[in-house]
Amino acid sequence: MNKKLVISVPILITIIISVIITTIIMRKPEEPSSPNSSPETNQTGNNEKKSVDKIYISVNNKKFEVALADNSATKALVEKLSTGDITVETEDYDNFEKVGSLGFSLPTSDERITTKPGDLMLYNGSNITLFYGENTWNYTKLGHINASQSELKSILGNGDVILVLSL
Repeated sequence: MNKKLVISVPILITIIISVIITTIIMRKPEEPSSPNSSPETNQTGNNEKKSVDKIYISVNNKKFEVALADNSATKALVEKLSTGDITVETEDYDNFEKVGSLGFSLPTSDERITTKPGDLMLYNGSNITLFYGENTWNYTKLGHINASQSELKSILGNGDVILVLSL
């Protein structure tokens, strides 16, 4: 009878160890605590910043994708947008741009730039400018909309418009 018990204990220990090892190997990694991670949280759920390379501008029921420049102003803008959309009331300026106040400042890295239709620029640190024509001045480039001058002019129209920036 003792002999049977001695044989059963090693078998039992082997089974227990096998179950533990199988459980450890088959165990799924834990999901991030928040299923809706912010744009700055990467897919693994940790706090490393994820690069955002585009935002959207809606104007007169038309939504444009903006390819962002890589600078401190766009990073700060994306951070601001992570808390919600930004609405900017713009005015037409000299029939080549729409310009309006963001209501806050962004970091600047101004340089003398000749704009082209579709350029989105930061002017004086707190104004956003969407060009449908050309101008040469000191701006911080935020990004560019891939649309023709005629399409932009048609959608932006004459006079004041409201731009809605979003992620």
